[in-house]
Formats: sequence, structure tokens, C-alpha cells
Amino acid sequence: MKKLLFLFLLISGVSLRPSTLLAASSQPVLVADPRVLSIPICENKEPLVDLRKEKIILIGPSPEIPNNTDYTFVRKSVAEKLRQAQKKLPSGLKFQLYEGYRSLALQKKLFDTYFAKVKKQHPSWSDKQQFVETTRLVSPVVNLNGTHNIPPHSTGATIDIYLVDAQGKPVPMGIHPKDWMQDLDGVLSLPNSKKISAEARHYRKIMHDALESVGFVNVDTEYWHWSYGDRYWAFKKKQPCAIYGTVASKQNG
Repeated sequence: MKKLLFLFLLISGVSLRPSTLLAASSQPVLVADPRVLSIPICENKEPLVDLRKEKIILIGPSPEIPNNTDYTFVRKSVAEKLRQAQKKLPSGLKFQLYEGYRSLALQKKLFDTYFAKVKKQHPSWSDKQQFVETTRLVSPVVNLNGTHNIPPHSTGATIDIYLVDAQGKPVPMGIHPKDWMQDLDGVLSLPNSKKISAEARHYRKIMHDALESVGFVNVDTEYWHWSYGDRYWAFKKKQPCAIYGTVASKQNG
């Protein structure tokens, strides 16, 4: 299987740098993987709720852009599962939200920004190689073939989350979600990264066990990115369809 994947990457023109070889050997599934994008969506029209009002977990500052007022919204079932997961954490630890819902406009801005960083770092790569590399850490709004994508964050199904201690201070987890654009080789962000400390691995396992136990799935390339109900969740859980599609704006939730 690994030899076949290696040949597929060669044929596809994906650069086989060390971190890509690591990805090939562990076979991570990216958010824009064709198998994920092929999952149908059976929208259940569940509303968005504001985690600030629910007071389930701690809320971090506005991410990515100043005065972002959308990021604390998630689907109702996502909020309930967060409530369940919070109760499973050891005493003295809390979840803190980095980001939930993200508009398509902001999603496109983030993708374009990170894509530009990748192009600058690897100017000799083809557009396809640069695009695929970008999708390791941020989902496109428009797929490589020109079709419209449904980014996980735009569905209200996805949360970027981390752990803090009793004083509200982030515990060591290898890299903070806010620093994701600095991880240009994607190694520190990998859930099972070998480049982080034993302490960081310990806290990642605590978070993983609590969230997975209530039905969330973790994206293969970002330890902080968890979802319930989107296409990535449906693929990992072998569900016939996703239950959440794009929410054009939080007012439509």
C-alpha cells in the first residue's frame, strides 16, 4: 500500500520532501481529499448557537482578524458535545476555543495568504503542488478543478480548540493554534508529531480522548481541529452523508 501511495504521489507531481514522505507513510487524509469531497450532504438545518452565551468552555480572543464576531458560533449539537467533552477532562484543565464558524470570505483570505507563503517558500513547485501543500493546513473555497468547496469551518461543524490550566494559561501542546501559519512544513501541527515534547504529547492525548469519546473526529494534519457532522467527520465515521453544509453567514444559522 505504501509503495502504491508513493507511486501515486510521483504521478500526481507532489513534491516528496521529508514531511510529505512522512505524510505518505502515515497516509493522512486532507480536508480537500477527493474521497472527502465526494461525500454528499444531507443538511439537517440545525441552527448555530453562540458559545459565549452557552458558557460551556472558555473563549479565546478574536482569531485571524481584529473584531471577528463570528468565530464563537457552532452548530447546536457541536455545542452539546463540547459540553460532554468538557466534563471528561481531568480537574484543573479546560477547553478554550480558538475558532468555530468562519465565513467564506475569511476562509478565502486565509487560504490565499497561506498559499502565497507556500509559493514563496517553494517557487519551483507547480501550482498543483503548491495548492495541495496549502490544503494540509487550510481548506480552499474553490477546489483545484474550479468547483466550489465546502470548507469545514463554514459549516459550523468544526472547532479549533486547545487546553488551558486552572489559571487560564495555555498548557504546552507543541504549537498554539494561533501560530499555524508559521508551521510551513506542517510537522508541529500533526496530531502525532514526533517533534514535540513528551509533555505536549501528554496534553494532546488528554484532549484527544475527551473529544473522541463524544463523537468528534480529528483532522489528520492539525491536532487542534475537530469536527462533528461535516464531510470529514462523515468520511472518518463511514457515514452515508454529512449533516451540515455551508452556512453563508451566522445570521442564516
